[in-house]
Amino acid sequence: MREMTYAQAIEDALAQAMTSDERVVIFGEDVQALRMNLFARFGKHRVRQTPISESAFLGAAVAAAMAGLRPVAELIMIDFVAVAADALINHAAKIEAFSGGRWQVPMVVRAGCGGGYGDGGQHEQALWGWLAHIPGIKVVAPSTPADAGGLLTAAIADDGPVVFLEHQLLSEDWLDYLGSGGRSTVSYDIPVGGRQGEVPDRWVPIKFGEAAVRRRGSDLTMAGVGVGIHRAAEAAEVLSREGISASVLDLRSVAPLDCNTVAGDVARTGRLLVVDEDYRDFGLSGELAATLLEAGLTARYARVAVEGTIPFDPVRERAALPNIERITAAARNLMK
Repeated sequence: MREMTYAQAIEDALAQAMTSDERVVIFGEDVQALRMNLFARFGKHRVRQTPISESAFLGAAVAAAMAGLRPVAELIMIDFVAVAADALINHAAKIEAFSGGRWQVPMVVRAGCGGGYGDGGQHEQALWGWLAHIPGIKVVAPSTPADAGGLLTAAIADDGPVVFLEHQLLSEDWLDYLGSGGRSTVSYDIPVGGRQGEVPDRWVPIKFGEAAVRRRGSDLTMAGVGVGIHRAAEAAEVLSREGISASVLDLRSVAPLDCNTVAGDVARTGRLLVVDEDYRDFGLSGELAATLLEAGLTARYARVAVEGTIPFDPVRERAALPNIERITAAARNLMK
């Protein structure tokens, strides 16, 4: 085993994939600077600089994937997928179904996501619920370095479009970038457990749709992805001192969703609390509630999610995101 940061694990998994398969290429704005080690190693034909046009290079990635390459298209932030929604939602997601399986689109869309650093609602969205809503798109959101590398390895090997979401508070590369340009006064509430950890000596794919049990409890189940897992784990520690025993389920992928593990744990605890940094309405939290009903379970349910546009100022931003105080308050209410 090795020790790596979240960003190092992603870079290492990319390098392994590019070494083992010459069809893997990277598209994106400034990638020859952002991925300078990969650029130096694999050259300009495989680490391809693009114009500042998300719609152009995501469209090019769709065509490249159909022609036999395995492109990794790097959006700076997932918010910018709105600019390129046609390429992803109307083409990449549907080509295999429309062609009766004769065409496939093996591409990965990498993007930063999530808030907590004062950049406002146009740069801090999660959007995994919206993207997972579209048939044909797989959506993953790792919470640890080991999962980041393993899920990226699986995403590159997958024969369909995969959106790979990296929470910006977990990556030191993102934090270095976000803290630049006179923003030294911005402070980050960073979960230490997600930034660095043990990873395998060689990356192996982690299967989509298999949740990981990060903590086993008896009184309630907390489920989520990304930074939400670390917030839930911190909240579980607080609750344990009050005599409340909480499970923490890391879903790891939103599409496909591991409904069986969630239902199995809730059948045991009788309570589900969804910690979701995406929007509350019509998203992951509601899908998990439907999962319980379809499994025939009667359980107490609550969710801590984003209820409106994420504010810019730090005090209101923190209150809008799923923080420890909101999670513990919701858990205590479930126990009444």
